[in-house]
Amino acid sequence: MSFRFLTAVIISFVMTTTAVARDYVSISGSSTVFPFATIVAEKLGQNPAFKTPVVESGGSSVGKKSVCDGTGTQFTDIGNASSRMKVKELEYCEGNGVAVTEIKVGYDGIVLANSKKAPLLKISRADLGKALTAEVPDVSGTSWVPNPYQKWSDLNPTYPDITIRVYGPPTTSGTRASFAELINQKSYCGNDKVAKALSAERGDKKGKKCRAMRTDGAYIEAGEQDNLIVQKLKEDPSSFGIFGFSYLDQNSDTVQSAELDGVSPTFEAIGSGKYKASRALYFYVKHAHVGVVPGIEEYMTEWTKHWGDDGFLADAGMIPMSKVERKEMMDRMNDLPALKKDDLK
Repeated sequence: MSFRFLTAVIISFVMTTTAVARDYVSISGSSTVFPFATIVAEKLGQNPAFKTPVVESGGSSVGKKSVCDGTGTQFTDIGNASSRMKVKELEYCEGNGVAVTEIKVGYDGIVLANSKKAPLLKISRADLGKALTAEVPDVSGTSWVPNPYQKWSDLNPTYPDITIRVYGPPTTSGTRASFAELINQKSYCGNDKVAKALSAERGDKKGKKCRAMRTDGAYIEAGEQDNLIVQKLKEDPSSFGIFGFSYLDQNSDTVQSAELDGVSPTFEAIGSGKYKASRALYFYVKHAHVGVVPGIEEYMTEWTKHWGDDGFLADAGMIPMSKVERKEMMDRMNDLPALKKDDLK
């Protein structure tokens, strides 16, 4: 008798003897993955043998934490994330006796958007990071100071002469984590000679402290609902917003994305890697609930029916994986290899 089978039997007994046993898949996490997961859930719900999975948003951190909180029907079955699980997050899982498998489902671009009523912003990734990171080198290049830039034109006179005001996700968001790493840390502090040297001087050779976003009003946390950010841009043409490509795609009649280093976030540019502000999308499935909560295996299989180049998910704005990656993820769904710390290094 395999360990996985024995575990499922034990968990099944515990779940089915509780007062209320759950008969639907519970999913939570990333607001970016949310619309895609909802599509898959609704497709599965068309099968009369299964109830439609319940998908909730709340941010990647919430998704990864909730799937790791524990075992039993009071805990989430699957956690969605637009940033990969970190070692500390996996340690939290292990501390609660939870094993998970990591499934990549596709790719997404991170965009800096504004209203189509305003001029199109063309900016370098380095300058964008410089505009939004909490601290920058002072004029002498000898120490860090709170970010003094008030207008985009303060960075470069060719940029708009308007106040820097960017609506974006909170610290629980995978989109924010990915943006801060790709733009603030790697594009700005990883390339700017002065910032790079000062980072090393303060014992931060990789520039991770540059991920901290401004808190002086230039960057405004707008919650996990990206549609609310889109609404803010419609109301205030002088503001910008950070969210996933799918929301840009869905609202292309009213908002536009800035060009980063001369590249617009199109389906083709993100898929080819030409648009550099992009990341992978994931979900994490809890081993102990597979075969116990009805529909988990079928939900995973449902993804594979729609994630191709001409599937429903691509139509909704998700960038498909290659055929090789899709095959690898299908194998993971079948074999359920436990995610380990070495996989994340």
